[in-house]
Amino acid sequence: MSNPMAGPHKEQCLLARNERPLIIFLMGPTASGKTDLAMSISKTLPVQLISVDSALVYRNMDIGSAKPTQEELAQFPHQLIDIRDPSEPYSAADFCKDAKIAIEEAIEAGRIPLLVGGTMLYFKALLEGLAPMPVADSNIRARIELKAQKEGWPSVHRELAEIDPEMAVQIHPNHSQRLSRALEVFYASGKTMTQLRAEQRESGTWDILEQYRVHQLAITPRDRSVLHHRIQKRLALMFDAGFVDEVEKLYERGDLHEELPAIRAVGYRQVWKYIAGEYDLETAKEKSLVATRQLAKRQLTWLRGWQYPLSWVYTENESGEPYTRRQILEQALNFLP
Repeated sequence: MSNPMAGPHKEQCLLARNERPLIIFLMGPTASGKTDLAMSISKTLPVQLISVDSALVYRNMDIGSAKPTQEELAQFPHQLIDIRDPSEPYSAADFCKDAKIAIEEAIEAGRIPLLVGGTMLYFKALLEGLAPMPVADSNIRARIELKAQKEGWPSVHRELAEIDPEMAVQIHPNHSQRLSRALEVFYASGKTMTQLRAEQRESGTWDILEQYRVHQLAITPRDRSVLHHRIQKRLALMFDAGFVDEVEKLYERGDLHEELPAIRAVGYRQVWKYIAGEYDLETAKEKSLVATRQLAKRQLTWLRGWQYPLSWVYTENESGEPYTRRQILEQALNFLP
């Protein structure tokens, strides 16, 4: 596990090479240890941490999003955390714009941008770009959701498969938000998401892979049962830490609702429904657990089908024995150029 390139010598090599600037992506499913590893890397290399998380952008959503603590953020500053009010939608296009600025500022300051998070769509958007999409249309969305209520989301998925088979392959039949948006785009513009993204690629917009050396890491336990145990433990700690109170404060504001991206976040949506009286607390906890496990499964599916070079960092050895933080860090450092 030793890494002769770690420490100041490797730091000098990374910064001194006359090559395109280096960017590090650190991905992984929820509860895999991404934040801990990113902070460990920060102690070794001159990185600037940039959050890639669709929930961490929102202020006053700390417990349920597993946001780093104020003490951690003071020691390991992250860009793109607490930059939106929950009432303000934040899209992949917003992220790409903000991330580009954060990346350029980090490099100008002589630091290595380290993008860390679990929102795979944001990583994919950075790598492939985003087509200009039509604005949200509540009337079209309402029609799609009415059909889903009558026939189920798998029926909506079959409709998408007929219209845009390439996009349908990428979206799980029960992923309501992405299904709804993909169909909404088609009915609003007359073009599929696949067509619009192809047009974007042809337009020659910002190409991160041409401008930078992007090294991509993914951290995960070898055994999914280990991940499930971590998810269950972390969720229990969230509820003990006041997760319900956190959501209740959001609910009591009066200007937020279930269809906002912030409130649709895993865990928040389930607790919101409990506060609204749709089911009891134990049901909310169970639904939150199921939803978080489903999220982790989707994240792993994204990563296993990733079309770019990806280095896997494991949190335990092949015998199932947990690695120390130092051993996990050394794995990651050994993959870097």
